[in-house]
Amino acid sequence: MIPTIVWGTGNVGRAAIRAVDAHPALELTGVLVHDPDKVGRDAGRLAGLDYDLAVAATADIESALAAGHRAVVYAASGDIRPDDALADIVRAVESGAVVVTPALYALYDPRSAPPEMREPVLAAVARGGGSLFVSGVDPGWGNDVLPLLMSGLGSTVDAIRCQEIFDYTTYEQPDSVRYLVGMGQPMDYLPPMVAPGIPTMVWGGQIRLMARALQVELEEIRETLDRRALDATVSTERMGEFTAGTQGALRFEVQGIVEGEARIVIEHVTRIHPSCAPDWPRPPDGEGAHRVLIEGHPRIEITIEAADEDGNRSAGGNATAVGRLVNAIDWLVDADPGLYDALDVPLRPAVGKLGRKYP
Repeated sequence: MIPTIVWGTGNVGRAAIRAVDAHPALELTGVLVHDPDKVGRDAGRLAGLDYDLAVAATADIESALAAGHRAVVYAASGDIRPDDALADIVRAVESGAVVVTPALYALYDPRSAPPEMREPVLAAVARGGGSLFVSGVDPGWGNDVLPLLMSGLGSTVDAIRCQEIFDYTTYEQPDSVRYLVGMGQPMDYLPPMVAPGIPTMVWGGQIRLMARALQVELEEIRETLDRRALDATVSTERMGEFTAGTQGALRFEVQGIVEGEARIVIEHVTRIHPSCAPDWPRPPDGEGAHRVLIEGHPRIEITIEAADEDGNRSAGGNATAVGRLVNAIDWLVDADPGLYDALDVPLRPAVGKLGRKYP
């Protein structure tokens, strides 16, 4: 069994605890938290399970990393604290652990990452013998291995489009929804997530990764943005009220330009209420889905709906992204120390998991 820490117990961390507990090759041996109110609580309860896992949460990072854990799932956010997240991850890699995380966007494609992100990790690998694999929670597989796999089924491929289409009332991070994404804000408010250059910073690595896999020359990355206001005030169960005239829907694209055309596209379409932007793409059930479109011969379209935590689509997306990361741990433990990307780490069958349930 591979002793494994989960660092963080938010949306991603809850799913990570459950995934580690269910993995036949992993043993949950530690949970790190920042909130003092969570210290001492059992990991199972923090993960939303109805039983204990006999692992108490701690805020003592130094002691946790010194306890001989072989792997770390770094589930703390890097959205508004990228420098702190990088420092935490470097510390974990330097301890000799295999680290998997969605927190460092720039390292989705390490080859194109800025030196100030890549070099500290490589130095930590050299000093401590650990490894790092970064993949996204949007989810990563929807913007790299899945579209690449589907592209191999076609005779010709004109363009690849990866879509996330979501009702954001299911996303249990109100501050992110209202201020990072801008839902409910005046239309002259520019959401930080779509400020010029930010979408490329977050998703550009996945565009570059796909271009590299397809062996095409990427000329540039462009961004598009569209926002719609609510026609009427709406009230939501999880997020409260959103006022008429404020932002109710957001749509943007990160476009990889090949031979002058947008050939590799990552698109997000998000709403706070189904009445807003009814002409935009919609998920089949109205709540959320991920979709890959391969334009060519034949035209291929695949839509994935994932649900977790009593049917929540946002939680389902997190869970599948976390599954990709957690299921890579035993492969990374057997591999040489290093900095890995989604093209390095294979997708594998769920060996030992068929029929397995939480205890």
